This record gives sequence, C-alpha cells and structure tokens, in this order.
Amino acid sequence: MAEPPSPPSPPQPPPPAQSVSPENDVAMSPHNLDLQNSSEDPDSSFPTQTTPEPAVPDSPDSTTTRPDPNPPPRKRRRRKKFFTELTTGTSTRRNDVAKDCDVEALIAISVGFPVDSLTEEEIEANVVSTVGGSEQSNYIVVRNHILARWRSNVSVWLTHDQALRSIRSEHKGLVETAYRFLLEHGYINFGLAHEIKTLKQKPFDGSDRGTVIVIGAGFAGLVAARQLVFMGFKVVILEGRTRPGGRVKTKKMSGDGVEAAADFGGSVLTGINGNPLGVLARQLGLPLHKVRDICPLYLADGRSVDSEVDSRVEVSFNKLLERVCKLRQAMIEEVKSVDVPLGTALEAFRRVYKVAEDKEERMLLNWHLANLEYANATLMSNLSMAYWDQDDPYEMGGDHCFIPGGNEKFVRALAEDLPIFYGRTVECVKYGSDGVLVCAAGQEFRGDMALCTVPLGVLKKGDIEFVPELPQRKKDAIHRLGFGLLNKVAILFPYNFWGGDIDTFGHLTEDLSMRGEFFLFYSYSSVSGGPLLVALVAGEAAIRFEMMSPVESVKRVLDILKDIFNPKGIVVPDPVQAVCTRWGKDHFAYGSYSYVAVGSSGDDYDILAESVGDGRVFFAGEATSKQYPATMHGAFLSGMREAANILRVAKRRSSMTIDTTKSVNQENDDLNKLFVKPDLTFGSFSALFDLNLNDHDSSSLLRVKIGGVVLDSGSLYLYAWLSKKRVIELSQVEGDENRMRMLNRNFGVSLVGRKGLSSAAESLIANIKLSRPNFNEAENGLMAEKENS
Repeated sequence: MAEPPSPPSPPQPPPPAQSVSPENDVAMSPHNLDLQNSSEDPDSSFPTQTTPEPAVPDSPDSTTTRPDPNPPPRKRRRRKKFFTELTTGTSTRRNDVAKDCDVEALIAISVGFPVDSLTEEEIEANVVSTVGGSEQSNYIVVRNHILARWRSNVSVWLTHDQALRSIRSEHKGLVETAYRFLLEHGYINFGLAHEIKTLKQKPFDGSDRGTVIVIGAGFAGLVAARQLVFMGFKVVILEGRTRPGGRVKTKKMSGDGVEAAADFGGSVLTGINGNPLGVLARQLGLPLHKVRDICPLYLADGRSVDSEVDSRVEVSFNKLLERVCKLRQAMIEEVKSVDVPLGTALEAFRRVYKVAEDKEERMLLNWHLANLEYANATLMSNLSMAYWDQDDPYEMGGDHCFIPGGNEKFVRALAEDLPIFYGRTVECVKYGSDGVLVCAAGQEFRGDMALCTVPLGVLKKGDIEFVPELPQRKKDAIHRLGFGLLNKVAILFPYNFWGGDIDTFGHLTEDLSMRGEFFLFYSYSSVSGGPLLVALVAGEAAIRFEMMSPVESVKRVLDILKDIFNPKGIVVPDPVQAVCTRWGKDHFAYGSYSYVAVGSSGDDYDILAESVGDGRVFFAGEATSKQYPATMHGAFLSGMREAANILRVAKRRSSMTIDTTKSVNQENDDLNKLFVKPDLTFGSFSALFDLNLNDHDSSSLLRVKIGGVVLDSGSLYLYAWLSKKRVIELSQVEGDENRMRMLNRNFGVSLVGRKGLSSAAESLIANIKLSRPNFNEAENGLMAEKENS
C-alpha cells in the first residue's frame, strides 16, 4: 500500500478513544451515572494462561472431535454441530486421522491442509507436474516439513537454504516449489516479529508489480496490504473510519480510579491450533487467557438452574440437532435443492418428541437456542437447515482465548507504517482493461487493481457503486448470504463483585421472544485490566436493542445482575461507565458477521471471493471465507489468499504486456528526471513551473510522494495540475495533512496517477521539458549512448 503518506501523511490512528465513538456505540460515563466506590477488587486474579499456539494440536483429531455430551453451555463460537455426519469422506479435515500421523503432518492439518491431497491453491500453482502419484506424496512431505520448521520458531525468518538443508538434495526442486508457495500464500514468514516485519518491508524478488488500492483497513485489508508490499506492489489503503480495525474495536473505559480495555467487536480467538492470530500473539509475546468452561446459569428470579435439569435439557438439545442432521441428509439425497429454516425443523422435532414441555426446561432450551443465534448472529428462523454449519469440518482446534488488553493490539501492530487514508469512504469503483479508478471522499485514486474488503452488509446495502455492475452471479450470492447482528453492553464497575473464578455466566428469561437479551455475560476482569462485564444481546433481542435508549438498556442489565447477586447478599454497585454497541446502525458495517441463510450455501462464500473484471477487482473479508466465516482469523486468511491471487494475476498480465508498458515506463522516467530538481519543495510536495511564464496564474505541475520505509520498492507519486499561485499558498501551510485538506476542500483538486493527467497537463509537461536545457541535454546524451552502443 502506498505507505502512509509520509506525504499527505495519512494521519496515524488516534490512541484508543475514551470519549464516545459516534460510529457504532453509545456510552454513558461518570458524568451521567451516579457512581461511588473506586477501590479495585482485592480478589481479582491473574488470567489462566495458555500457550498462544502449541506446535501441534492437542490430539490427532482435536479439530473435529465433538464436545462431551454433557458439558455446561459455554463458548462464544458454535459448538460442534454434527455436520460431519453429512459430509463423511469429503471433509478437508478428517475425523479418522491415523494415530501414527507424524507431528509435521498434524501441524499441516491444523493449518488447514488436507491429509494426503493438495489444496485447490496448490493445484492452481502447479506445485507438481501431475496430480497424484509419488511426486505429490514427496511434495506433501516437503511442504509439511518446511511449514513445521517455521512454526517451531515463528519469530525468525526461515530462508530457502535453511529449508533445503534438512531435505535430501534429490528433492531440491520440490523444496523450491513448496517454499515459494508457502511464502507467497502467507503460510510461513508472516506476522509481526521484528525480524519478519523488517524483511517484509521490501519486495522478496526486487520486482515492481504495480499499484493496488485496498478498500478497508480491517484485518483482511491490513494483512493483504503487508503481503502485497512484500510482493513488490505499491499499495494505498482507503478507510472510511478514523481508525483501523473495522469490526475489531477496542475501547478504553475508565473512571473513579479504575480502567479496562473492552472489545466491542471481534473478541474471542476461536481455537488457537493453527490460528494465525495465535502466531501473532507468540510473536508479540502476548499471553493468552483460556476462556474457562465453567458457565453457571441463572433463572429469571436469580436462582441457579438445577444441574440435573441443565444436563437433561442439553442432552435433549443435542439430540434435536442430531435428528435435524439426519433429516437434512435424507432430504438432500432425495431432493437436491430442498431447504427450510433450522428453527422450523428444530421446533417440529421438539413438539414431536415432547422436549422441554416444562416451563423451566423450555427456558433452558431457549437459552441454548439463543447461544446458537449468538454464534450465527441471526434468528433461528433465518438459518439454512441444510448448510448453516457447513464450516464445522474446518473449525480451528484448541482453546478459545482472550487477548489481554484487547485485539486492538493486533490491529495497531498490523497498521503500523502502512499508508492508510482515513475518512475516505469509497463511493464508486470503476474497472476496465486499463486498471481501476476508486472514488472516495471527493478524491480519485487510480491503480492497476483494487481489493475490496468491506463487510457483506455494505455490499448488501449497495453503498459502493461498481462500474460496470458486478456480475449477476456475484450479486445473487451477496443477496443470498445472510449478514447478522450481535450487540454488547460493556459495563465498568468500581470493583469485581461477581468473583474471579469464572469467565462466563448465563441468564434465562421467561419471555421466549427475547431469549437472546443479555443471555450471556463475559467477565473480562482477568484480561482487560479492570472490573469489566460484557452482556451479549443476540437474535430478535439484538434488533430491538438498537431501538432502546442506552439508559434503559443499562438499567435492564443492572436489574438482571441484582436479581442474580442480591439474594446471595452481594451488592451490585453503580457502574463507573457503560457503553452500548449499535453495529446494525454502523454505516461502515450494517451488522456484525455473516451466516448461511435459507436458500444459501457455502458456495456463496466462494462466489463472493471471486475476482471481477478479468482480475481487476478482488474481494476479501470473513464473508469470502467458506472455511472460516464469521471469525477474525477468517478475515486474516482471506487477506493472505487474495494477496496471492493478485500476485498470480499480475505475473500473468506482465508476461502478456511487456511491450505495451515500455512507453508508460518511459513517461514515468521523464517525470522522475524532471522532478530531480523541482522549482519548489515543501514536505512531501514538490512542484514544477513553466519557466517561460512568470505570472502567478500560470499553470504548474504538483507532485505528492506517497511512500516511506514500507515502500523500498519505490515510492508512489500522485499529481495535480493547478495554478502557480495555489501551489505557493499550499507551501505556506504547515503539515502535509493540512495541505491535503486545503488541496481537496478549498481548491477542489483531486490527485491522480500519471495516466490520469489531462491533455492540458501533458502540454504543460512538454513545455517544462523544453524550458529545461539540462533535461534536453541529458536526453540527447542518452540517445547518443544508445546509438554508439
């Protein structure tokens, strides 16, 4: 990405704001809550730590093993959902991984590679001459070895020579192929360790491959941008918000002597075996806090749920899911296109088998349904019975974990030194055979390719115009896939009154239509730095929640907490600060994360990931990840995937257009020579004047350098044609950011690439060349050298 414009230095994101962010949440602070007691909880405990990413999964089948039939309800992500019964023999990850499978193969499996076959990416990359056979088997062993070797120490760059040393020389060709594939696709040598970040600031093969405009500075956009810079691309990131991270947002809450970091968006690492975020945690030296499984449930009146009733209802709930799975398997075998809402099927079986007819049992069953609505960010009536859990076979194994201090630690480290233009809401993306033109906040950005990483909710809303329109196939997939809603109420208290031995507890409600309202509480005391509780709002309740006032919502949460703890003799203190999210009203998201709606399937994720315009516009983000949708690591991996796809297309295109680019390169060389000695330089701006005209109203050519330490492959330059008078006015303004603001807002001038200059600007360049005798002498000297050589 064009790096943070040292020139119009895209402002670095401000530190975590303590005031209310208007983008998606409403906050209440000590100024509008009467708060007392500021002492910290003397019983607060340190987090239970877990290794960010073990070298191998917990067990050979840890990624596919179903949970114990009778565990207490827990975990943010979907529990195992029996989808493997429908896909036996076709899953990328197999349940019957051989017990004697070696460690290196287990590591490869945990990352997402098949046991004994190639991925589609590998087949497309032609890693072997023939699919199947001994060459493929040897390649897989070599690939697994290289992958495992780097994973053993993710803070050190693994070189090709190091990978080659421990493999027989006869397989040198396979080492070259496997190493390059793993490197280009982001399976090795990625992340935030100092050595790795330093080495990835320059192209790995010295190539200059063109310019990519990345739309969105969430996980997918940031990861892709870093990888693209390493691959030799110039990159610019356009972000509508005033911060990076997208739907990953951490906010510092404080008051009365206490403070805590609250994750308002993505919060839990759902499985750390093979998870790239686990790698980042190891590289940054961040301990991970395992989300403990103990999750007591409380009735509406505050009484604890009877453990026997709890176990009985959970077993019944799991059996209902099993019956639905068997039903859909039979239906799909007979009628390929059948689909009904998951909620309808579950309710039908509940009535047939007379499950949870007792009031308390029905409340418990509805708590489990609310938990599924939370995992999928939508109502049971919206979920596809046939494919709602199609991603289960690929689920990351290992513990579910919190990052102490919040996930913004990842975001800020990923965004460091990248050229991010904040406040640039993209309105239009035009693409064709000559490249892309992206319109954002009154400016035009030209490039060879664009990567769109905006949430599915934005695509559904149609806020970005694509010219020409997206193919009907992609528009249909955007329409079919669901994009749901989950909201939170984060409350900072003066001290921890709920205890330090649990990370979650649940609340049951008698109002079945509001079963998702504050049904689950997360305790962040162990990881946030202070006594913080987060209440979740899922399903129908999440939609109604956005219509309620924050005061009413917080009062409702406090009433529930008092019902639970007051009978135990525990006083619930007044909050220090409270924040209510509003992701559905956030114009940069319009929701929380994707789900498979009725009539959709996992194939729609793949369709959404397809590029358009013969490799001009690419798509990334969690909603383009069939294997890992609705997860932070899914967004991360999609960014790596698309960086590799962009490289593949760029290589193909360069091999076809070498001759046609010579004239363009010559034009760029001419401008570079002219700007060696500009007439005026200030900050990252420089200007050339027509020396034949001394009038201040005469035209001039302005150049702005976008680049810095990240772009060792060369800086990205943008241009503008304007009067000499205005250039002088710009030079008298302090700071590149203020100059950019004046250029855009006061002068109404947009920066363009070399190809975007008007004919009038080209005439000016010709006049400037003629008025520079030194330039003409240099040109003549160069021609003479060529003629004599």
